[in-house]
Amino acid sequence: MSTTPSYSEVVETARSYYNSDDADNFYFHVWGGEDIHIGLYQDDQEPIADASRRTVERIASKLDNLGPDSYVLDVGAGYGGAARYLAKTYGCRVVALNLSEKENERDRQMNREQGLDHLIEVVDGNFENLPYDSGTFDVVWSQDSFLHSGHRDKVISEAARVLKPGGELIFTDPMQADDCPEDVLQPVYDRIHLSSLGSIGFYREQAARNGLKEIEIEDLTARLPVHYGRVREELTRNRDDLVNRVSEEYIDRMITGLGHWVDAGSKGYLSWGILHFRKTAD
Repeated sequence: MSTTPSYSEVVETARSYYNSDDADNFYFHVWGGEDIHIGLYQDDQEPIADASRRTVERIASKLDNLGPDSYVLDVGAGYGGAARYLAKTYGCRVVALNLSEKENERDRQMNREQGLDHLIEVVDGNFENLPYDSGTFDVVWSQDSFLHSGHRDKVISEAARVLKPGGELIFTDPMQADDCPEDVLQPVYDRIHLSSLGSIGFYREQAARNGLKEIEIEDLTARLPVHYGRVREELTRNRDDLVNRVSEEYIDRMITGLGHWVDAGSKGYLSWGILHFRKTAD
């Protein structure tokens, strides 16, 4: 795009973080590479990348009409693994919108290497202000990115706006439990520089307010601490191999921070799942 997007303070903080060499190398080399979100594991030793790809497959299986005529917006696309899966598997056209220019460059390179750049457009952009006309997309897709907004109500309203009537919003997000006690999640917030998280109840309310009918919410909360524990384990095991890519200080902070997510998830303070809505006809 020819213009530089503007970002709210919270989103700019996330953008700076994901553009850092430490974060880029951690997520690309440890977290999963193409897919940097919570995975669905078949066993305790399964590679993170395999479990993360299974999440993409699980989400896609809930969309009945994907095909060459489908136009998909992946919001917070990271390294673009989901966009490539959709383009390769279904022939969809996909816009991979993401705030990190560094991640987006890796994304574009992998699209070219896999011969998918004719189907995928990678856009430096902001999910709080989507640069598209109303009624543009058949599907808005997102994995574990909405938490990085301080205006999640606006993220949902923007997603609803750019959907065609009958279009579908499907996403995952690390959330706080609807019955989470106050003042127990500060260690979690500190790792991602936030002051709050969304919840299933919040997203249900915002979806209804924006003309989105609930199709399904698959609660997969038990998978969250498993994933963060696996990432923490992998980071600890491979820290010596990361010495020239990721700083010791970052690794130490991340090991501690991931432990807070495991602890909060195990205590029932967090939730995670696949949230699926359809835009009602105008």
